[in-house]
Amino acid sequence: MKNIGTISWGIKAPIIRPGDDLVEITCDSVMKAVKEGKIKLKDRDIVAVTEAVVAKSQGNFATVDDIAKDVREKMGEGTVGVIFPILSRNRFSNILKGIARGCDNLIIQLSYPFDEVGNPLVSIDKLYEKGVTNFNKTYTEKQFYKLVGKIEHPFTGLDYIDVYKKICGENCRIILSNDPTTILKYTKKVISADIHSRHRNKDLLLKRGAKKVITLDEILNHSINGSGYNEEFGVLGSNLSTDEKLKLFPRDTKTFVKKLQKRLCEVSGVKMECMVYGDGAFKDPVGGIWELADPVVSPAYTSGLTGTPNEIKLKYVADNQIGDLKGKAAEEAIKEIINKKSKNLKNQNVSLGTTPRRYTDLLGSLADLTSGSGDKGTPIVLITGYFNNYADE
Repeated sequence: MKNIGTISWGIKAPIIRPGDDLVEITCDSVMKAVKEGKIKLKDRDIVAVTEAVVAKSQGNFATVDDIAKDVREKMGEGTVGVIFPILSRNRFSNILKGIARGCDNLIIQLSYPFDEVGNPLVSIDKLYEKGVTNFNKTYTEKQFYKLVGKIEHPFTGLDYIDVYKKICGENCRIILSNDPTTILKYTKKVISADIHSRHRNKDLLLKRGAKKVITLDEILNHSINGSGYNEEFGVLGSNLSTDEKLKLFPRDTKTFVKKLQKRLCEVSGVKMECMVYGDGAFKDPVGGIWELADPVVSPAYTSGLTGTPNEIKLKYVADNQIGDLKGKAAEEAIKEIINKKSKNLKNQNVSLGTTPRRYTDLLGSLADLTSGSGDKGTPIVLITGYFNNYADE
């Protein structure tokens, strides 16, 4: 296979249920695909398993009432503020439903014109048309509607102010502000519902006078009446399962990938790398949505996936270092440069444009795009030839 580089194979698997042995199911599914596709496996090929089936096999579910109980215990009575939730029924509706049940009154502070991961509450172009070219003003719900008129998400067509108010019921107000400390004008008890900026905002709120601040990773970080939980991420990375239940991010994923690697080696004779992946962290060029509603791309991976690529830019080398060589002579010159490249190409011209993201973030994006989020039925992804380069035979 001298002329073939990286291949990403979507591997079909049975419907996963709580209690299933996912290590065995994954191995069996991969080996069936290898036989069917006549795939030749090599050391350092990669098997990636989506976090959803890992969590399902663990039975890592919780209910809206479990969230409500935990929130009530942690926040107590009175009015609670919720700042910067993402605009997503799948990701946040059941979390919000549980928070609302656990609180006497809620003040929800939305960011605008879009949420943390780029979901637009309202078109930024519409705000520019209205003369709003910076976003440092606070609006009440009524003021915002007066300013922009109809609110409609470009993909779903939903008005998320209306959606979230209906979830919470009568004891809820919504304000719009991009300053996290605005919420302190209404209450000193806050749930910071953002994902990637949560620690910074929690620290800022406490320094500015908040009496109690928790983040989403502190909700269901332990079991409530036998519920699922995630000690590190709480309800971050969860998805709607039913109207009253959500699937949490999987637990103990490091143990899972180590067991999977060992078992794959036993059945294939090859030492492959393994990872659990969630959202791929790529950005949609049309909607502007950054696909990272999970707290991390990969919660666990085997040691061979640590680090970042150390690659030369073939285009740069071809234009600058091999002169007018062509054909076989050019190929051999490029291969020699690759084989003799420095172990650290950082800040060197030969690596310009290679953008060395972490292996797990790159592979997570590849796996997520391969498996999709719909009905492909391929929660396992086999990636072959990823660590090969132009000099390999």
